Amino acid sequence: MGGQGSGRRPKRPRVLVESVRWLDVNDLNRRGCLTPGWAGEMQWLRGKQMGAGLGLRAEREPLVASCRRKVGARNWQKLEEPILIERIPCPFGGTRPYFICPGATGELPCGSRTRRLYAAGPYFLCRQCYRLSYESQREGPLDRALRRANKIRIGLGGQPGTASIFPDRPRGMHCSTYDRLRKKAVDAETLVENVLRSKLARRPAPI
Repeated sequence: MGGQGSGRRPKRPRVLVESVRWLDVNDLNRRGCLTPGWAGEMQWLRGKQMGAGLGLRAEREPLVASCRRKVGARNWQKLEEPILIERIPCPFGGTRPYFICPGATGELPCGSRTRRLYAAGPYFLCRQCYRLSYESQREGPLDRALRRANKIRIGLGGQPGTASIFPDRPRGMHCSTYDRLRKKAVDAETLVENVLRSKLARRPAPI
């Protein structure tokens, strides 16, 4: 009892979606990268720094992605990975492409349709296979409320933060839509303000 490695191990924090590179099937489709016979290279970004180049070529069935990735402690190898794409008919005509995740859960293949595949490891897999989490999932209720309010302010053409004047209704937007968005933002900001006031009121007075 009590030996090295015994006891409950602390949970490792999940890797954030925002910290890894990804492939977006809709973006590739708009660029024409899914057209059979297309071939080219994309320059990836990691934060504000330029990342490695990613080669892509579209064959009749899969999209083939190739790039130099680190395998093991020091070795870099050029890896190629075929990524299957499934096109689902849209209700009003045309099709919508989806990646088919090549990952596996235990002995069962994942095979889920997804818009994005992530390079959090040596292969392109879906978010669930890599157990990635969004930065917003680590936020508390007050942070989420402020983020919602700031998103509405920015979407209406204003500046984030309650110190800024709430933006006027954009030209062409229905009054009911504007009033609904404004109420959401005001309710979120009021919630945060009330909680902060309550916390300040409970603090002991300085001696």
